[in-house]
Amino acid sequence: MTDAKPVRWLVLLVRVPASPSRHRVAVWRELRRVGALSLGQATWAVPDVPGFAGGVSRVLELARRGGGEVVVLEAAGRAETDGARLAALFTADREEEWAEFLADCGKFEAEIDKEIGRRKFTMAELEEEEQSLERLRRWHRDLTARDVFGAPLAAEAGTRLERCAARMADYTNRVFEALHQM
Repeated sequence: MTDAKPVRWLVLLVRVPASPSRHRVAVWRELRRVGALSLGQATWAVPDVPGFAGGVSRVLELARRGGGEVVVLEAAGRAETDGARLAALFTADREEEWAEFLADCGKFEAEIDKEIGRRKFTMAELEEEEQSLERLRRWHRDLTARDVFGAPLAAEAGTRLERCAARMADYTNRVFEALHQM
């Protein structure tokens, strides 16, 4: 017997009128943004941990504004395997997000390589690439915050973000060297 406390879940039963659709879309987007696990039509789950409280509150408010409602239930699996299955599904969703993040890191690195190859060392390009790196940093922070079970690709993503930052530092140096040669 382990001392590990089973993860509790919040199950959200969402009802928002079909028209106008913008309210349903807003609720759906917020659920996806916070990393909620879709369990079926209008049924979502998130781990009952503090990091999800703000997102759940926003979902409740968005549904209310749209003339809908959300019933929030606290849940735990009847068997240990039930909770483990939800955690595995939740982690699989995070793994997909990390894979997408890694792909975008690859695009960032390819863009830096392209600019170096073209010798495009301008302040405008530097600012654009800095914005791209900052977007990757925000995305990494957001994914880390909702990856409560530790998806396998998370560590690789952290290493890859560091590599992107190092590539950016190198590019920055090249831009400043080019500008000072003028």
